[in-house]
Amino acid sequence: MTQNAQNVYTLRYPENSGFDETKIIFHKNSPDLNKFFFEENKTDARRLFVTDTTIAALPCMRTFTSSFKADAESHAGKTAETFTRGKDALIILGAGEKFKTIESVLSIVRTALEGNFNRNCIFTGIGGGVVCDMTGFAASMFKRGVLAEFVPTTLLADVDASVGGKTGCDFESYKNMIGAFYPAKNIHIWSSFIQTLPQNEFISGLAEAIKTAFLFSAELTELFLSQKDSVMKREQDVLDGIVEQCARAKAKIVSEDFREHGDRAFLNYGHTFGHALESVAGLGKVTHGEAVAWGMSRAVCVSLARGVCSKEFADKTLKTLALYGYETGAVHSALKNIPSEKTATLILNAMKKDKKNNSAKIRLTLQSGPQQTFVSEADDEEILSVLTEQE
Repeated sequence: MTQNAQNVYTLRYPENSGFDETKIIFHKNSPDLNKFFFEENKTDARRLFVTDTTIAALPCMRTFTSSFKADAESHAGKTAETFTRGKDALIILGAGEKFKTIESVLSIVRTALEGNFNRNCIFTGIGGGVVCDMTGFAASMFKRGVLAEFVPTTLLADVDASVGGKTGCDFESYKNMIGAFYPAKNIHIWSSFIQTLPQNEFISGLAEAIKTAFLFSAELTELFLSQKDSVMKREQDVLDGIVEQCARAKAKIVSEDFREHGDRAFLNYGHTFGHALESVAGLGKVTHGEAVAWGMSRAVCVSLARGVCSKEFADKTLKTLALYGYETGAVHSALKNIPSEKTATLILNAMKKDKKNNSAKIRLTLQSGPQQTFVSEADDEEILSVLTEQE
């Protein structure tokens, strides 16, 4: 691998996981995927590339996508277009959370089936968390499993979604309700893709990076507090450091607890509240990162109410989130069209359907201090108390 590969981190999975390893390659400079895949890393295996309309339209992707020809015989579906280049194929899906459906996943599978791809093929996802999640899920199902590899193109995918093997799609308004643990063989990270993101997607990804800092790194937490200007200006050297630290931190905990029976659950900090917000507001109405940030604000309020963390710690958490413009109030503005007396109950009911729950009680990831994290079940009353504006 050339293209100025900077660092390679090998994520090795536990012996009983059924998987070997994932190589995470951090690349310098701007990506040239046409050169990378078709000159520098040619393979006899057929590749099915998966991306979406937003990524396909990026200037840095034009040489790559324009090298494929439209497939007039394709029946991929109404929300997808397919193209071919020699032995390889490209499917372009609709962009965004509303396309994170089983129909989109099956359109990937259908494209591979119609193209007579065999079990030695590679499904290559080029995109954000939505594309990576669905590509991995499709790879897990096609002919009982083919290789997957990712080129994450968003900050959120760089630091979280592409790493760790969680794949899937939304189902009937619930986030990631169906899926599989199925890690990619290779993850190629060009953090320069972050420069192409619209502001709301950049802010969304920052929330997952801040979450990782809260969980694992006092140094990174302080960076977010002291270098806001550099972060918000997207200074490349600062972003490179954030991305690599976060990806390595997640990879380390995944290597120790692949199927989330222990400390990997810490990575769900903010997600139980956040996924519920996304479901109640309507998938796609609030970005995933903004929902997770709000979820972390609610989680630290649970810790404070229990007396397991200091007010100073809770205030610092809320201050860091607010510094980047995330909402930290009990009722998120995305719910403003819902009668105020109903919002807390709707969020609670959505949380009860969370796949991480092991009983009738809601399972929360909480913190008692900096990098001091634990998982605990919460009563309905505890949840409702932090979802209601205090007079």
